[in-house]
Amino acid sequence: MLPAGLESHGGHPVRFVPAGDIPGVAYEDHIFSTGRVSTRPDSWHDLFNAMVWCRFPRLKAAMNAVHFEQQKTRQSPARGARGARGNMRDALTLLDESGAIVVGSDRQSLQAIAEHDWHRVFGSGMSSESDSDESDKLDIFLCGHALLEKFLYPYKAITAKVLLIQVEEHVKLLSRNDFIARLDHKLADRLLDGNLFSHPADLSPLPLMGLPGWWPDQDGVFYSDRGVFRPRRENSNPAPVFEISVEKIAADP
Repeated sequence: MLPAGLESHGGHPVRFVPAGDIPGVAYEDHIFSTGRVSTRPDSWHDLFNAMVWCRFPRLKAAMNAVHFEQQKTRQSPARGARGARGNMRDALTLLDESGAIVVGSDRQSLQAIAEHDWHRVFGSGMSSESDSDESDKLDIFLCGHALLEKFLYPYKAITAKVLLIQVEEHVKLLSRNDFIARLDHKLADRLLDGNLFSHPADLSPLPLMGLPGWWPDQDGVFYSDRGVFRPRRENSNPAPVFEISVEKIAADP
């Protein structure tokens, strides 16, 4: 469920409405200006979108607000009626459709993803084994609704574009729901302040089926497939790791 009182940054209660009731609207503009999220019946894509809204409501509202402001800015008379989408809107769309958020306190484990060091990533840093070292354990939250839809018919090369977030080590003491609520608040605030991602290159690829237990027969041959577990391109910069302080964000009363 959406949290009580959630509004778009245009000041309207967020709610899901049948797409047939609002035909022909500009999707992001309409959410910002009315709070109404167009939702098609019998659509897995739209169902997963609604689920992400319920998990990360403030982040989704913030993403919509940035979409709206970016679009308004880039539709200035100097740019013409259409303008260009720009890197920020492309990054927003990438996270919204194909994104995931990877969170941990150990910077080296997060950096391993940015460096495409798949041996470290899947050998230890994202281990799902119960005896894994908690100090470098990473958590992943899927937030791309098109990405979630791919799991209806999974395949080996499913790859997320991930936002890498370093948090305080002791946040593992929080309950999962409390942690997610605080993370949602902080990511939304940082995005609105312009202190989070701003370019598609700020999101790092992560082949999800490399996660332990997410695909059968994860042997050495499996991980040697460079068509899936690709090295970082020469002369390319690794995606950044963003530091946030989750403890300073109060959950909703």
